Amino acid sequence: MNSPKLEKARHLMGLKKYAEALALYATMVKQFPQGGGEYGRAAADSGDFDLAFQIWEQFLRHQPGNAGLMARLAEEYQTIGLHARARELLAKAVEIEPRNLELQLKRAALLARTSSIDSARAAIAQCLELDARNPQALFLQARMQRRAGELAQAETQLRDLLASPHSDPSVHYSIHAELAQILDSTRRFDEAMAVLAQGKALARQAFHFAAERKAFYERHSAGVAQAVALPKSSLEKFAASFPTRARNAMPPVAFLSGCARSGTTLLERILDAHPKVAAFDESPAFKAIQQQVESSTVQGLNLLRHRYVKNLTAGSNSSANDRILLDKSPSRTLWLPGMLRLFPDLRCLIALRDPKDIMVSLYFQDHVGTNFLSLEELAHHYRQVMEVWLAVREWTSLTWMETRYEDVVADLPKEGARVTKFLGLEWHENQTRFFESNLEKPVMSTNYHDVSQPVYKRAVGRWQVYEKHLAPVFPVLEPFCQTFGYA
Repeated sequence: MNSPKLEKARHLMGLKKYAEALALYATMVKQFPQGGGEYGRAAADSGDFDLAFQIWEQFLRHQPGNAGLMARLAEEYQTIGLHARARELLAKAVEIEPRNLELQLKRAALLARTSSIDSARAAIAQCLELDARNPQALFLQARMQRRAGELAQAETQLRDLLASPHSDPSVHYSIHAELAQILDSTRRFDEAMAVLAQGKALARQAFHFAAERKAFYERHSAGVAQAVALPKSSLEKFAASFPTRARNAMPPVAFLSGCARSGTTLLERILDAHPKVAAFDESPAFKAIQQQVESSTVQGLNLLRHRYVKNLTAGSNSSANDRILLDKSPSRTLWLPGMLRLFPDLRCLIALRDPKDIMVSLYFQDHVGTNFLSLEELAHHYRQVMEVWLAVREWTSLTWMETRYEDVVADLPKEGARVTKFLGLEWHENQTRFFESNLEKPVMSTNYHDVSQPVYKRAVGRWQVYEKHLAPVFPVLEPFCQTFGYA
């Protein structure tokens, strides 16, 4: 691609002049089809997932047998939430290059996020046939062993990996986190915390992003302060400037949030089992248009509403026209002002859980964005998420409901029916056996195994065995424990 034009297109993207940038990319890609990957990424970044899909598929048609290209595009599709297409591409890629370990590992890692332990194990076995000592494949094998209840075998393998000087740094923390889960489930609590502390120390050493972290948290804190400062009349002002008569017809939308590890995934699965609900797990649909919402005209808001719904439902197997669309995005309460600007009649469903149990769950989870965080930093994150919610729930005319994880697991039909009624629906028998529904749907949360089985109560009060470790963050959590009834 022509370098000056390319730099100009990138500059325009940085200025958020998406129409001009995409028009420039379109002219370049006609002459240089190999630039389709970046053009598609630019389209996705602008919020036009449909255009990105068209560009990538055309790009692929130019190189139909290129396994490496299929793998790169699979990552792009995962980025915009089209996981089914990502699986298809990786399956084709490994058919073309069955001896390519990198491709096999990518496919195995993706399959490990589905309900089929057998499918994931088959893919992992193919990796180990190519390299019997590959750390990532051995780690995935141990993870599947834990999910299957083979704890002794999984623990042995994980300890062997930690003892090996050849362990891949990219999976080093994951090995610690997986071992800690086993130690926790076998009641070796202090050892579990020690293993996690060691893993987090190594994660902080291995990844050099102190400056990026600082800048991110500063931007996030500024966004929180701005959201909290909005007046209680904000929703009324949004509705007045974008009245019902000016809004194009759209399926009803509900937003499910709350701090991560508060039971949002469980709720999403329960509600998704209802035939009149289409639930979407951590979709990037709103994030892609978020910055365009605030300055949009009424016409612009209608276009963004259409794009949001189209992006949210992209890749869905069934029509969403007659369904309530449930956008589940944990820890994204900061999106609420923008979501309410776009959908003044939005239904806001907030998942609550004992903040102390949330801290334990956050600390144990294996997530690239939080693996390096201390309990103090995680408590600060929780405080910011919930401060935004406590401010927004005071807005006049807001339609909202809080639901407690503890109530869901104590009496699923009762609390599930209450939440379902909030969406304007009656409890459906399918919801009782939610864990049998949509088994191939990827779960973006790290607790896939937990939400693919019936509800259980063992995670309630989990914090008590870690009380001495949590003690330093109790002062941060206490006001929220009082507010939400967990004192």
